[in-house]
Amino acid sequence: MQNITAEELKKRIDDGETLNLLDVREPHERAAFNIGGEHIPLGAIQTMQVDGIEDWKDQEVIVYCRSGNRSGQAAMILETMGFGNVKNLAGGMLKWEELYGNK
Repeated sequence: MQNITAEELKKRIDDGETLNLLDVREPHERAAFNIGGEHIPLGAIQTMQVDGIEDWKDQEVIVYCRSGNRSGQAAMILETMGFGNVKNLAGGMLKWEELYGNK
């Protein structure tokens, strides 16, 4: 698993790249603020319920959560499931909001 910084991710989003973003937070966290992407809470990933993203196995997947801890766990699980290019958003949404607010 590799990390990606909020700065790197923001630039890629601003540049219009098509990205596979995966939010592993709980629904109430996502409702408060998110940067898009698929939503599969960590608990579902832990029980290997990833039907919505199976076609991402050979693509880059950027996983995020509140602080980077749950997404790090999710990234490791995804790797064991055969996802070959998983990146964890270092610092998660806390870092994103610190740098960019709720944008």
